[in-house]
Amino acid sequence: MTTEATGRTGLPATDLRPLLRDDWDNWYDTLLRAFGGAGESAEERALWRDVTPYERSFGAWDGAELVGTAGAFDFRLTVPGGASVPTAGVTMVSVSATHRRRGVLTSMMRRQLDDIRTWGDPLAVLTASEPAIYGRFGYGAATFGLHAEIDTSRVRLSVPAGTDDVRLRYAETGAVLDVCEAVYARTVPLRAGMLARRPGWERLGVLDPESERGGASPLQCVLAERDGEITGYVRYRVKPKWTDTGHNGEVLLTDLAAVDAVSEAALWRFLFGIDLTTSLKVRGRPLDEAWQHLVSDIRRCELRVRDSLYVRLVDVGAALAARTYQAPVDVVLDVEDAFCPWNAGRWRLTGDAKGAVCSPTTDAADLRLSVRELGAAYLGGVSLGSLARAGRVRELRQGALAEASVGFGSASGEPWLPHGF
Repeated sequence: MTTEATGRTGLPATDLRPLLRDDWDNWYDTLLRAFGGAGESAEERALWRDVTPYERSFGAWDGAELVGTAGAFDFRLTVPGGASVPTAGVTMVSVSATHRRRGVLTSMMRRQLDDIRTWGDPLAVLTASEPAIYGRFGYGAATFGLHAEIDTSRVRLSVPAGTDDVRLRYAETGAVLDVCEAVYARTVPLRAGMLARRPGWERLGVLDPESERGGASPLQCVLAERDGEITGYVRYRVKPKWTDTGHNGEVLLTDLAAVDAVSEAALWRFLFGIDLTTSLKVRGRPLDEAWQHLVSDIRRCELRVRDSLYVRLVDVGAALAARTYQAPVDVVLDVEDAFCPWNAGRWRLTGDAKGAVCSPTTDAADLRLSVRELGAAYLGGVSLGSLARAGRVRELRQGALAEASVGFGSASGEPWLPHGF
């Protein structure tokens, strides 16, 4: 989570200090205040305390007053080709309202990217509360999430053969946490944009404070089984509603994962058929998720798209060499990167579906773009051709744009971030 109002840059009257465990409560309260001051449950607070990367976090101090926060989780991100790449998950960024327009955020971003480079992470990622802020630091919107509000009283699913072989059963949410996490771990290599979760992160998906249910039920869990093996799970809430004409309840999906198509279809069919409900609300799902091709009326699903994961290449050469390319590429990229000048200049990228090499070069450039556009296109969900039509990528050699645009695509489907951080 990240926030700070856009303002002028300059020398801040602040001191950046590593986060100490004794300062955590003050640090976290400063963050909450920047996000509006709303408190969180004791369980949620304890979780964030446990997963806070102290050695990768710091605060901005104005004398004895803590006025800014920033951290970076130690993640591994799936990239096109299936590799799991060390990635800094930028999080808990805030600046106090009393210290706007004093360059505090810029100084923290400068410190953080320098640190990430020394850690050897070629990528940094974040989810932005305000998308306009982070482009100037080289972050590009690379994944998007699908929202839907499905009229399940009128929309039906046509499921694939074999779906009826999947057995569904209710389970106590906390008791099957390890089982669900094992299913999630099997899905991580299959789609770019997914994060391999470290121990402790599985608790994030089952936080269930009553204050955040909005009148809905406690979190419920259903498991999918095939041949005695757990092959999927869904977590959801039900919000009962009644009118003079009868029931009008809502199903609120929070999480769904499956290792095969029929288990996934069985779970979606279950959600569509829950008694006393007439709508299913979905947030942040993959743009190309299969249920869209199974519904009887896509128009009554009210689809919307929202930005999700922002990607920043901290080491252009290492990042571009870490992924594969669905068609052969051999292009020279002239990269603009004022904030991380070690990336600026020309890079020759040569790669295909088996691997890639990316090194500095003095050869003539084929494409010119900023590191922000490179981040947007990195996971294969944003086309270089589309960015070029927007004036954000310039073709210097005829044919280079088409070659690179096809190569940068992802054969594994649209990239997706399944949860925030």
